[in-house]
Amino acid sequence: MSSNKDTSSSLAIKRARTSAGLSIGINLVLAIGKGITGIYSNSAALLGDAINSGADVISALAAFIGLSFAGMKHPSFPYGLYKAENIATLITSIIIIIAGYEIGRQAILGPTTYPDITIAMPVALISLAISLAFGFYQLGVGNRLNSPALVADARDYLADSLSTGVVLVSLLGSYFGFNLDSWAAGLVSIFVFWSGGQLLFKALRDLMDEAIDRDSEREIIGLVENNPRVVKVERCLSRTAGGRFLVDLDVVLKIHSYELADRIVRILEKEILEGFPRVVMIRIKALCHKPEHIHRFIPVDGPKGILAKHLAKAPWFLLQTIDSISNDVISEEYIRNPYSMEKHKRGFLVGKWLLEFKPDQVIVAYKKEGTVQALLEEAGVEINLARDTTNKRGY
Repeated sequence: MSSNKDTSSSLAIKRARTSAGLSIGINLVLAIGKGITGIYSNSAALLGDAINSGADVISALAAFIGLSFAGMKHPSFPYGLYKAENIATLITSIIIIIAGYEIGRQAILGPTTYPDITIAMPVALISLAISLAFGFYQLGVGNRLNSPALVADARDYLADSLSTGVVLVSLLGSYFGFNLDSWAAGLVSIFVFWSGGQLLFKALRDLMDEAIDRDSEREIIGLVENNPRVVKVERCLSRTAGGRFLVDLDVVLKIHSYELADRIVRILEKEILEGFPRVVMIRIKALCHKPEHIHRFIPVDGPKGILAKHLAKAPWFLLQTIDSISNDVISEEYIRNPYSMEKHKRGFLVGKWLLEFKPDQVIVAYKKEGTVQALLEEAGVEINLARDTTNKRGY
């Protein structure tokens, strides 16, 4: 099951990279096409829109260069060189802002231009269609693969289509005798400024060790606290580095041995790395906690009934709350097993259902290998043999 998950994750990452590479290629074609057409058609607005598309290409290339450095290892940088991408993004953002300034300056102070709409109009229409089509396509892929990077890229395409739309309106105005090229170039310069400014602030936030977004942090904490041996997450410290996450957790565990604590920590770290691709480094510190109460589950054939022979097929479970010091039973509750009659994946369903109650111990008639016991043991739940399988209180 783990192997299938790893394969699925690898395929998703591969597809995301392919889609990101396609995005770079399309943006490069749009930037070159609009740039050449802007020069030949004498359209300052279309030329500015080309720079706007080129900004996305430069940004993607900066990320690629940054990632190349980020993969390098050096003893002087124990947390990796992930911030090389932030430095590349910072430099890129400054270049884009300067380009936006130059577009705006030419629009305001430059000579009045009259674009050749017979050349510029078809390119603007095709560029708008491509930006909208690929933007919605990328958005769909990003949502399916749960990739924030692809979703952000899709939004960039849809935002860029607004810039191209402004150019198209100015060309339509020229067709009807209204010269709007300079005004359109001024509006496009605002789009370029906005794009550069967003990159600049993002790079600065990452360089200043901004914490990861609250939604991702809450999801990570929720994943950890779902483990039956976890009492709570005492502290969560996180920071971003080149678009990746570094996470440091202090976790309170209900454990009876250091060996179990180490196993639970390793399981949690693996689950976080698999569930959150942007997390590249996770450190969990286990804090020991002796609980006041122990929750023990016992499979029975009915309320007040005898011990059931099979864990997954047991129609009922007796939940005992036990004082951890005196070992006295404080309370008892009978809970119906909703999956006892399932014909497919019964052991898996019962195991997942039991883990939702965060049991500390489970009593079994026979300690044999099975899906239920495997799931419980993997989560750190104690599996204990009943003292007497013939007596209804033999457990």
